[in-house]
Amino acid sequence: MDIKYTKGWTTHMPMLIKTVQMCKGDVVEVGGGIFSTPLLHWLCKDLKKNLITYENEPTFYKMAHEFQSPLHRIRWIDNWDDMDFVTHRGVVFIDHHPSERRGIDAINFMMSADYIVLHDSEKPEKHSYDKAWGYFKYIYHWKDCKPYTSVVSNFKDLSNL
Repeated sequence: MDIKYTKGWTTHMPMLIKTVQMCKGDVVEVGGGIFSTPLLHWLCKDLKKNLITYENEPTFYKMAHEFQSPLHRIRWIDNWDDMDFVTHRGVVFIDHHPSERRGIDAINFMMSADYIVLHDSEKPEKHSYDKAWGYFKYIYHWKDCKPYTSVVSNFKDLSNL
């Protein structure tokens, strides 16, 4: 896998930090990453929140597995439909491949997550986020730098972001 590290891989950080600090439940990372997995691992450890990372790409799975701990479980996933969409989550972070799955999985988590953080939302049709917007009562688009990050919720007012 040819990985080209860029600043754009980090633009989800402000919304992840804010939502994880505000939430009352556990956290799910849908698609591990060299920036999101360590950030969520240490943030959840400090806040004593459980974290599950789902991954389907061997390189990222191997990297994420380095962070496995009693509070952080790493799960290999062959089929994204096999994730747990029922258990309540404080935050779900969506940044996985294939990217067309992102909007679908935002909808799948809409009734079980207080906050859903969506990375790369400046081109909503590319990641099928455009199909998801109508399913959420609250939507916030963080546009301080590209790629944008959006937060959606059916339970939490996002005006404080």
